[in-house]
Amino acid sequence: MRYSLRILLALCLAGLQLIAVLAVVFSSYFTSEKALIAHARHLLRDVGTNAIEHSKGFLNPAQGAAELAARLAQNQVVASDDQARLEQLLFQQLQISPQFAGLYFGGEDGNFVMVSRTPDEAGPFRTKLITNENGIRRIELIWRRDDFSIMARRLTPDDPYDPRTRSWFILAKNSLGTVWTDPYIFFSSQQPGITLAAPVLRPVKGKRGASGARRSIWGVVGVDIEINRISEFLSRLQIGTSGKALIIHKNGDVIAHPDMDLLRITAEDGSLRFASISEIDDPIARAAFAPLARSGELKIAQLTPSQFTYKGESYVSTVMPTISGKLPWTIGVYAPESDFTASIKDNRTQNIWIAVLVAATTGIVGLLLADYIYRPVRAFAVRNALISQGEVDPTKPPPRTYKELEKANSTLMQQIVARREAEREYGQTFELSTRAMAQISPVDGSVIRANAKFAELVGAPSPEAVIGRKVTDVAHPDDLTNYPCADDPLIFDTNGAEASHEMRWFRRDGSLIWVKLNSIIIRDEAGKPLHGVLTVDDVTEEKARAAKIEQLNRDLSHMARGNTMGQMAAGLAHELNQPLTAISQNADTALLALQLGKWTDTELRELLTEIESQSLRAGDIIRALRGFIRKDEGALTPFDFAELLGQTLRLVHAEASDSGVRIVEDLGVLPQVLGNRIQVAQVLVNLLRNAIEAIASDSENTRQVTVTVRPFLQDSREMLVVTVEDTGPGVSDSITLFTQFDTSKPEGMGLGLSICRSIIEANGGTLWHEKPGTRGARFCFTLNTAAEAV
Repeated sequence: MRYSLRILLALCLAGLQLIAVLAVVFSSYFTSEKALIAHARHLLRDVGTNAIEHSKGFLNPAQGAAELAARLAQNQVVASDDQARLEQLLFQQLQISPQFAGLYFGGEDGNFVMVSRTPDEAGPFRTKLITNENGIRRIELIWRRDDFSIMARRLTPDDPYDPRTRSWFILAKNSLGTVWTDPYIFFSSQQPGITLAAPVLRPVKGKRGASGARRSIWGVVGVDIEINRISEFLSRLQIGTSGKALIIHKNGDVIAHPDMDLLRITAEDGSLRFASISEIDDPIARAAFAPLARSGELKIAQLTPSQFTYKGESYVSTVMPTISGKLPWTIGVYAPESDFTASIKDNRTQNIWIAVLVAATTGIVGLLLADYIYRPVRAFAVRNALISQGEVDPTKPPPRTYKELEKANSTLMQQIVARREAEREYGQTFELSTRAMAQISPVDGSVIRANAKFAELVGAPSPEAVIGRKVTDVAHPDDLTNYPCADDPLIFDTNGAEASHEMRWFRRDGSLIWVKLNSIIIRDEAGKPLHGVLTVDDVTEEKARAAKIEQLNRDLSHMARGNTMGQMAAGLAHELNQPLTAISQNADTALLALQLGKWTDTELRELLTEIESQSLRAGDIIRALRGFIRKDEGALTPFDFAELLGQTLRLVHAEASDSGVRIVEDLGVLPQVLGNRIQVAQVLVNLLRNAIEAIASDSENTRQVTVTVRPFLQDSREMLVVTVEDTGPGVSDSITLFTQFDTSKPEGMGLGLSICRSIIEANGGTLWHEKPGTRGARFCFTLNTAAEAV
């Protein structure tokens, strides 16, 4: 058993108790949490309703006052064009309406009267008068006291202000009714505000005609209302501990916020404007309400409660419906859930600690009870362990225990005796084996047991001398690079099947031997590795014999290639000699006839015809030779290039090993190619052997050949590019590559690269040379993919 039975019993009792208590605690917590969050949503809705009613209550009196001022101006003042009476009327209205920042009248003729509150030291009220008489424009500023007396006055002739160009004038004139402008930041006070404008209509002369002629206006009365008091009202609202409410215009601008400093931002032209909901420096408000204004216009038709998370903390929010068409404002309210649920979370924490305390007490009691129950079982387990170690005779009577364990004890004793017998037989087989054998640790791959033959193989004085050693300690470093299990603690196949590898080992005296490793892994019933069994055979003599055979094969192949090329050269010389002799004689005869002047057109034509015939014969001989070399032309079939490359590398492996050259493959995911498989293999073998021979003749290099294969597109054709690059001395500038009979090898004939290029071109590709740097050579060729043949 993996765990102690007594501890397991105690943990089960304590765990069950803890789970039961926690179930009650969390059930109560979640029920209470839902109720409190629902209460929080109702609270946010009530706050939003309160903010709507306060906004209406703040702005409705302003609308009535503005319309009253328009009627008074129409009936008492404007008809007589008396700016003094109009100024006094506006002054009185401003004094009785503290929420007004300014009242003004703009006439259709461009005249303008404005009375506004001002923080200037010159006076608490300021009047701006603009008159246009007889083409003369006059602009005057007058500062007054509370009793309407004048404190100061000044002319400002450079002021370009014209009320007829303002949005409030244009809206009121076009609608012939009371209008509200969008909120904006007042220029003078730099406070958020809104303008309400009402037209002053001229009296109707006669009855309206059938055409419904439009009434004209004297001008427009406007009221500037600072709405910062709405922000002050929002700042006084108590929404949980840290909740906030804000008002958003339909265009997404935040026009009221508990922190009024967040409302204003500077535009690109230097003026002030409202911060939009996506710009305001209130990240929680942005997270709650910015998604609602992504379409560019905020339209909320109904109450919208929601929940969101910001920086790991949960919040509740409510968005109220738009107040009205004239006031397209939306109230948004948010608050952290913790403002409402903090108390029950604290209570939950206390209950959890109580549950842990109860569980701990239960565990201690359970541990004492389990100790009493487990005592006979423990005695039984100790006796079995001692028997397994050979310290107690299994035939002795066992101690008193539970009835259920007595039968198990009898069966276990039989298995122990059988296992000892099997271990003894295996030990004799292991020790007396004529093959080198070792047991390997599954943890770090070290030898934990070895027989005498294994010690003799590595040159150790005794099996004990190799205990703790690893395969990597005696293996040749170059062989480990291609050894798939060099970095794995287990050098065996992971699925338990036998694995076989060949490599070179260093004996203790420094000599090098070739060995063949056969390894398996031994597992228990659960699949856990117990140890590995490694069997090693000395194959040095077999390798030597194989090397001799390979060398003989290469010598025979070289001789065969030389004989074939000699025969081809002799045949080519014999065949070409006759047409070339005939061409030479005919040309000499023609020249002699020209010199003597004794020739006729017929004779000259016959000589030239003979020269042409012999030239064509020589061409036929050359084409026949090329046909012999390219006898497989046309036999193009799809094949796996990666497979062909692997087979080719095995062909040149012996040459590379003898020269100490390492061949590295760099392959991607390759499609099948279209070509003559045997011809392409000949090109690969030739390029690889050239690279190996170049490196073998040069002592100052890293002795590596790299074969890189990649797919690429050329003129919308899918092709494969193959690169063979070596680290040898490179190609001399005096050598003209791909030219017949031009070579840097003393014993070479200069036909290899020329024939390789012909083969690649016959397979639809191209062969070329690149100089990678100061050293080395890189040969590249292309092949069509099988997809291009479809």
